[in-house]
Amino acid sequence: MRVIDGPTTATLLPYPALINALDEAFAKGDAAATAPHRLHYSVPEPASEDQPNQADRTLLIMPSWAQDAGVVVKLVNVVPSNSARSLAAIQAQVLVADAQTGSWSTLIDGATLTARRTAAASALAARYLAPVDAQTLLVVGTGRLSLELVQAHMSVRPSINRVLIWGRDPAKAAAIASEVEGAKAVSDLQQACSQADVISCCTLSNQALVKGAWVKANTHIDLVGAYRPDLRETDGALVAKSQVFVDPYAGANGEAGDLLQAVQEGHFDMANIRADLHQLSQQGYVRPDNSISLFKSVGASIEDFVAARMVASAA
Repeated sequence: MRVIDGPTTATLLPYPALINALDEAFAKGDAAATAPHRLHYSVPEPASEDQPNQADRTLLIMPSWAQDAGVVVKLVNVVPSNSARSLAAIQAQVLVADAQTGSWSTLIDGATLTARRTAAASALAARYLAPVDAQTLLVVGTGRLSLELVQAHMSVRPSINRVLIWGRDPAKAAAIASEVEGAKAVSDLQQACSQADVISCCTLSNQALVKGAWVKANTHIDLVGAYRPDLRETDGALVAKSQVFVDPYAGANGEAGDLLQAVQEGHFDMANIRADLHQLSQQGYVRPDNSISLFKSVGASIEDFVAARMVASAA
């Protein structure tokens, strides 16, 4: 079995090639691959005197396959308490099986593949939804995804010339900003939101960080982090005044915390979702003047399939 490490995986999944591949796959829909909705389990955090009352972990199993391209399975542990260990919250591996024999031929670094494909899906949505002349990008969050989101969004909106980074830990925000030429760490989230043309959130927050009252017209919102019903990165007011898009409908209906909590609060109806990535890739979108677009990502197995096949074919 070939083992593909993180740096090699990143090299084999360049932007915008990965974004283009996802665009093609979403346009084909079921013809590209069979990608059932992921299995999702809550796993209790082991008891620890050093870290009491930690949130449960999440185990995700994401299969996908195509007749002539084999089987891809991603296994993910999401461990929120890893931030205190200076470890990534997402621990993942991706297995690729040969189409003819079914033997497991390739093991790919899952954390890198997940980060790249997640950022690429967000950038794909932004290609259709974000203002074409967007100049200021705000990234909310300082985890592994933050840098990937900067790179991916800038690959589809080269007009971006200002990058702001906000995080609960100012030192982490400053460290992320230092990796991007001209980027700046900010402490006032409300002010940063009011200036941004694209706001990309990648946190594990269970409280609204970005408020509808802070966001100006003609802004694109990208929500990546809230992958469970009890998590959220925005308030219901922002969802209510946005044109809402998702990656897969099935995932959004079961796991998109920002949307589900807005529904519970009476701000939103899931029937008002405008389109998913399949429809965007097939039909495109004409952005109304002064509107706010909101893309809620929870992840889809087709994204893993496309990225894994790119790596396995090129390695």
